[in-house]
Amino acid sequence: MSTRRFDGRAAVVTGAASGIGAAIAAALIAEGANVVGLDIDEAGLGKRAAELGDAFVPAVADVTDEAAVEAGIGVAAERFGRLDAAFNAAGASRIGAVTDLLEADWDFTIDLIQKSVFLCTKHEARLMKSSGGGAIVNISSLDARVPMPGGSPYATGKAGVVMFTKNAALELAQHRIRVNAVLPGLVDTPLVAPIMGYEPAKQMFLERIPMGVAATPEQIAAPSLFLASDDASYITGIDMVVDGGWELSNFPNLAKLAG
Repeated sequence: MSTRRFDGRAAVVTGAASGIGAAIAAALIAEGANVVGLDIDEAGLGKRAAELGDAFVPAVADVTDEAAVEAGIGVAAERFGRLDAAFNAAGASRIGAVTDLLEADWDFTIDLIQKSVFLCTKHEARLMKSSGGGAIVNISSLDARVPMPGGSPYATGKAGVVMFTKNAALELAQHRIRVNAVLPGLVDTPLVAPIMGYEPAKQMFLERIPMGVAATPEQIAAPSLFLASDDASYITGIDMVVDGGWELSNFPNLAKLAG
């Protein structure tokens, strides 16, 4: 199998400044792609551009703002005249018990997790339609299937991403656009640094994961690239769990740490 499945292809990656998005961008470029990286973190995008070179084009954008999304994805049209693959990886979470959670924290999380995937898919698919098709990969989460104590907006948003992915796959197949979702478990990224940095919590998570370790961002990037590649040319509308077996055992009860 060729190690350069994306030679001459143009891709968009959201959340490209760090974590899973940054790993996807690096993997795409290693396989020959040109990448437009969207993120609200201008400094982080600058670091990625310095590391990845001319094949990485940074585009500062708030992915919850449709005009910003349209402009950011428009960079791919301007630079490359086409879009072959897109990866929607931007995300963050504000947590709290259902009875205590602020409305603003619910809105922030749902907008960033779920609304952004709609906005990005909308404009990515428009560009793909005009260039003969393509593949979109939405980064959801194991939390789409497994509820997380204190994480109702995140889990709800990620579940919404899975159903939206299926709906988009159904609608866009006629335009030769495939749409799939990847559902990571525990991944060693800045988003979960508070857990990875607190040993008692980290061990509670790891003991529930049959493979015994958190994933690296690269271990999520690899199946994401597979789904966008010609190797997956007959796959659309799926939600692929990449979690080291965590779905088999469910969440730890962190309330025990509070005594």
